[in-house]
Amino acid sequence: MKIPPVKGTRDFYPPDMVRRNWLTDGWKKISLRNGFEEYDGPIFEYLKMFQVKSGDEIAEQLFSLTDRGGRELAIRPEITPTLARMVNQQINSLPKPIKWFSVPRLCRAERPQKGRLREFFQWNVDIIGSDDLLADAEVIFCAIDYLQDIGLTKNNIVVKISSRKMLAAVLQTIGVEKNELDPLYALLDKQSKLPKDTFEKLLAEKVADKSQYKKILELMTVKSIEQIKTIAAQNETAKESVNELNSLFELLNVMGVADFCSFDISIIRGLAYYTGTVFEIYDRASELRAIGGGGRYDNLLKDFGGPAISAVGMGMGDCVLAILLEEKGILPEQLPLAKSDYFIAYADQKYLQKAVEITAKLRLAGFITNFSYKFSNVSKQLKQASNQNAAKCVIVGDEFENNELVVKDMSTGRQELTNFDKFISDIKTKSK
Repeated sequence: MKIPPVKGTRDFYPPDMVRRNWLTDGWKKISLRNGFEEYDGPIFEYLKMFQVKSGDEIAEQLFSLTDRGGRELAIRPEITPTLARMVNQQINSLPKPIKWFSVPRLCRAERPQKGRLREFFQWNVDIIGSDDLLADAEVIFCAIDYLQDIGLTKNNIVVKISSRKMLAAVLQTIGVEKNELDPLYALLDKQSKLPKDTFEKLLAEKVADKSQYKKILELMTVKSIEQIKTIAAQNETAKESVNELNSLFELLNVMGVADFCSFDISIIRGLAYYTGTVFEIYDRASELRAIGGGGRYDNLLKDFGGPAISAVGMGMGDCVLAILLEEKGILPEQLPLAKSDYFIAYADQKYLQKAVEITAKLRLAGFITNFSYKFSNVSKQLKQASNQNAAKCVIVGDEFENNELVVKDMSTGRQELTNFDKFISDIKTKSK
């Protein structure tokens, strides 16, 4: 009986691992050069930790279990709660600001579809302990730095930016009560994903006051920060938020990435814990789901029993990103070829043990080295060496009767005889 993989998960055969490692290694490289330190946590946590952040309904969106001790646990659907827990545990000893990144494997119990699986990898970068807009700008810059590094340009991607703080202030100016904001956010966040008439119908059901309904529809058509200024003029918090957005775009311009960014009032982020700047990264054509997103969440650590401390972060999954790179023809071009330093060929079965000896010495010296288990003629072994992108092929043949080897440079085709003892001595020297 053949057992398939669980729906929404992936098998990673060697070529798939090359792609996965290329993506995750790139995330790590960019994080480190932007001054972030790596962390990780357990693959499962107490279920209540995710309920604190997202409410009881989150239990239907993740894989939960009860262990033998009766504890309710969940496989992590995200790592931000783990980050909050870990920081709270050592909050007094950690130097501020805390700049951490992680590349966790996550699981969510949702319907698999294009760009969304039940198991995936996600890049997270967070800055905790700074309420300066520079932290927001740095998180956005870090994401763009990576996307540029892998070959995407301002013509391929856009970072759409808004402010939850600004939207809350403007909606309250319109007359929306504070306790009505979170349910309204959930709907407004779906605006771009719904047909216009469907969105308007759902909004009418949620907002009974016709004047408020009309003003919200008008608000959601705003295309620039300048337009918001007029609406925000009546509310000090709204004015302050608009000024913050202007300052953020100025910082992004100083950093040289403003061309990748645009204001978009429809960016709200569905999760309730965002308190300020919010952003999402899309392909320019908006044909795919968001590549990544994040924002400021100044209350999360407090919600987990820690102090009130500022925080801003971002997450980027591997699924949509890989689809975009495939569609742009970027991924195949950049994937590294499997390479080896040496391939050891042997001209006769009697030289197999000597080939194995040389292989072992080269490997112990730190060189990627292969040989053929099954004897075949030298030309076939050379073809194997070529298929494995070996830099050099060492041929153990009749020359070994005189303590000599043939070393072939696979890129130039040049061959030379070398003394076996000298060859081994040179290996030891190179490995030091």
